[in-house]
Amino acid sequence: MFRTAFKIFHNKWKSYRHRFVPWVVLNLSKNEKTLRQVSERSKDKLVPDEEVSKSLLRLFRVLLRSHVENHGELRAVQARFLGQVTSEEDQCGGNAVCGDDAMLQSLGFCLDRKPSSLPFAGTGVFVTKGCVPKGATVAMYPGTVYQAYEPILLQSIRNPFVFRCIDGVLVDGNDKGISKMVFKSCSGRDRIGPFMTSDTSWLTSRPQNPLAVGQYVNNCSYETPANVCYQEYDVPYNFPIQLHQYLPNVNYSNDIQRRLRCVVLVSLRDITAGEELLSNYYTIVH
Repeated sequence: MFRTAFKIFHNKWKSYRHRFVPWVVLNLSKNEKTLRQVSERSKDKLVPDEEVSKSLLRLFRVLLRSHVENHGELRAVQARFLGQVTSEEDQCGGNAVCGDDAMLQSLGFCLDRKPSSLPFAGTGVFVTKGCVPKGATVAMYPGTVYQAYEPILLQSIRNPFVFRCIDGVLVDGNDKGISKMVFKSCSGRDRIGPFMTSDTSWLTSRPQNPLAVGQYVNNCSYETPANVCYQEYDVPYNFPIQLHQYLPNVNYSNDIQRRLRCVVLVSLRDITAGEELLSNYYTIVH
């Protein structure tokens, strides 16, 4: 029995350690060669930030049109005031759509969280409909964004969802406990009148932005190589303010001069329905 329990713990640790910030920091020097090799292999498979923005804008505009139609005259007045409904959105169709339908309509695929195909990996993310083309923005890593000098000790305790960027910026993708309270507090703080500047629905079982499931993408194995990789993405200053309500990230500190850091997952090859998204936790690209 002890041997079985140790084996289960060991397998969980092998998956979790790549998200455990102290372990990552201690092992960065040992893995410099791996990081260089991964980065070199990924250079021709990543997409420019402009393409990431285009994908997000396509999805968010369909979501916005749906919400305008679902929430009546008040939301419609707000939309007209901010110029939210454009001719491009009118081409998306007249009926309100849910998140999955919006994703299929704008991006050509759908995602869902299910038990992982990997042993002891817990929840995973699968493509359920359509096909993800190579170079597509397939998911986002939600959470509170901490600069390297900002406190995250309490939030990181027993937290397997703290993601470390190359420059030391951390994204806390935990949807429970202190992490959840911090995100909701920061999101409410940054609210502009009746308009939210970030999306808190990823903290629930049904996020309105269906891309906001990147924290559940599991690490690849020798038998099952990665089909997506992480890419740092700083939201441009000209990103429409009315669409910020679908961004599942918020800065811990209220610094309006700093661009919002997001982490997206980009497909390394075509991914068909039924496949699980698998990443390499060492594949982080500026």
